[in-house]
Amino acid sequence: MNTCQYRENLHRRLFRTVPVPKDLTGLTDIDTAAEGNPAAADLSQDAVAHILEACEDLYRSGAYPMLSLCLRRRGQIVINRTFGQAREDTIASLKTPICLFSASKAVSAVLMHLLAQQGEVNLLHPVSHYIPAFAAKGKGCITLLQLLTHRSGIAKIPAGTDVDLLYDHDGALAMICDAAPTDANASVQGYHALTSGFIFNELIKITTGLDAQQFLYRYISKPMGMRYFRFGLNKRDQPHVAINSATGLNSSLINRALASVLGAHPDTAVAMTNDHRFYNSIIPSANLFATAEEVSRFYQMLLNQGQWQGKTILEPLTVHQAVRPLGGFQFDRSLMLPMRYSAGFMLGGSPVGIYGLDTQYAYGHLGYANIFGWADPQRDIAVSLMNTGKLVLGPHIKPLMALMNAISSECYPVVDMTGDTPRFLQQRRAKL
Repeated sequence: MNTCQYRENLHRRLFRTVPVPKDLTGLTDIDTAAEGNPAAADLSQDAVAHILEACEDLYRSGAYPMLSLCLRRRGQIVINRTFGQAREDTIASLKTPICLFSASKAVSAVLMHLLAQQGEVNLLHPVSHYIPAFAAKGKGCITLLQLLTHRSGIAKIPAGTDVDLLYDHDGALAMICDAAPTDANASVQGYHALTSGFIFNELIKITTGLDAQQFLYRYISKPMGMRYFRFGLNKRDQPHVAINSATGLNSSLINRALASVLGAHPDTAVAMTNDHRFYNSIIPSANLFATAEEVSRFYQMLLNQGQWQGKTILEPLTVHQAVRPLGGFQFDRSLMLPMRYSAGFMLGGSPVGIYGLDTQYAYGHLGYANIFGWADPQRDIAVSLMNTGKLVLGPHIKPLMALMNAISSECYPVVDMTGDTPRFLQQRRAKL
């Protein structure tokens, strides 16, 4: 073994990376039918090539067994490609479903806004108005809006909780209802990794008689023609799902920090997502399965003010209420980072944010650990970056930042966001 091979093997063991061949042709699936003329989307061929090169560099980092990118600009698919393997013996395709992890929260939040649109709930009402048991231990005044903005005081699952409880909706709900809030005034911002999803599922059940998956299918997935885009998976689809892998630096310090957010050791959390019990469960905070194109389609619908191919999925005012900023950057006690939220979405920032450079108008959500779904109305883009490598520290950091910045820089602003009239009002006035 020569020195280069030794270093490569050491690097692979240290960062738990996957081997990547020089020629990616056999590991790439391209949506040639959908990828249109970049000029029609206000992009040049060079701009698209730059983004694709950055995406390939990210996959070549070895951090992800599978990587998928779908980019819409001006409503048109510009890039829709998948790299790698869905599982050890299966090449991934554009139709391979991937778990969104916490990026699922954007979808479950939209379901709550849809419930409000239908008049089934009021987001300013206390959760206990609908679920009386939630009032236990001083939580009686916590509102649905505080849940959506990660300010309910029940950010974490109690330490020592059996992770198998996540497969039991009623048991998990009872545990959350009985939990004491860490912040009695519900004023401290702390990212809710799992807790809110069980409450949202119960609210949907109480008010509509449907569970979260049935509600999602009826009002979003079916009218938008989604093949997947669902909480959990049908048994027929489970053999085709992409398998998640624990990659990256296996640091005890990082693991402890992540465990405090996830409620379990990161490797345990990853293994859980490959379990049939996880596929068979409804966990609105964590187990939405979809393709990258479907996630991009969802964000395109939001960019369209709730419209999709002539169908009204959401009212424009509902979209506005879901994505509008609620406060500026504040230190998040769970993530230990400054974050800015709407009622359900993680927001971008300027001069730099989680969605790249100068993305102060962008809204979306991240999923463990490098899954991104977002819309940027200033750039008129709807983007999904999906992957199956679960890591925080590794060789992916630099190419990931390069890809995000390539998207934000090449997809230059095309919409004036400084107008006095919000877009949802413009649409309303156009109808009058």
